[in-house]
Amino acid sequence: MLSVIIPAYNEEKCIKRAYDAMSSLFAENNIDSEFIFVDDGSHDKTYRVITELSAEKENVTGLHFSRNFGKESAISAGLAAANGDCAVVIDCDLQHPPEKIVEMYRLWEQGYEIVEGIKKERGREKKIHSIGAKVFYSVISRMAGFDMANSSDFKLLDRKVIDVINKMPERGFFRAISYWVGYNKATVEYDVKVRVDGESKWSTRGLVKYAISNISSYSTAPMQVVTALGVVMLVISVIFGIWALIDKIIGRALEGMTTVIIITIFIGSIIMISLGIIGYYIARIYEEIKGRPKYIISSTVKSKKKSDSVSAI
Repeated sequence: MLSVIIPAYNEEKCIKRAYDAMSSLFAENNIDSEFIFVDDGSHDKTYRVITELSAEKENVTGLHFSRNFGKESAISAGLAAANGDCAVVIDCDLQHPPEKIVEMYRLWEQGYEIVEGIKKERGREKKIHSIGAKVFYSVISRMAGFDMANSSDFKLLDRKVIDVINKMPERGFFRAISYWVGYNKATVEYDVKVRVDGESKWSTRGLVKYAISNISSYSTAPMQVVTALGVVMLVISVIFGIWALIDKIIGRALEGMTTVIIITIFIGSIIMISLGIIGYYIARIYEEIKGRPKYIISSTVKSKKKSDSVSAI
């Protein structure tokens, strides 16, 4: 059975469309499936629509968060609730083409344990978001040690991979986790489609915060920046030290205070940047050692199977 994990945040208009599009596709291709909708603390009628859908259909589970915990937490909750032999994560807005799931599933049947959805065309998005995404994936690929260019949350995982990820306690970056765990991989290219309804919930500020958080989660490279800056300051100090020593020997005093002021400001800036980087990592450590849950599920709905209804009668 295939578990379809669908994170949703204020997506009341997309829930049924997503279910109808995928369920009919799976029926045509004889793929047994279950749908797990994770409402990430929506403020609209998203969870009500999920509840209604679970009452009408036989293979729908709905999880409702007590507040907005973020997409990573929603994916984690979906993986924890998945009962299938494999699971696919897909956006509710259908920008990930559902027909590609069938291709992923056939590759899984051939023995691949992770099937990555790779963006061939990013679709319509702000130019700044496109440039930012390229920079982000370039940076995190170099820092993490594996190529994540054009990767996405759209991917299919085997049961054994799901079990491994579920055992990982840290708040990880899902796109990177699937690369980090290894296993036998295949890729499927797709073009990002236009949203079926509504608009993206990601702001530029949110994307920047998301990028910084995920880079720090999978690499200590920013910490090495502190060391690099220290080396730069050492070199500059040696140069100015030699310069001052030569001036002292030849009896020429260092002219003016401009150089001293510039050096002082430069050193102060380096120190503050270094403290900021170190402080950010300490904050991440603090968040992890508190051991709070990744999410809180306030309510759950689940479809009743026909067999359950018959036995009840």
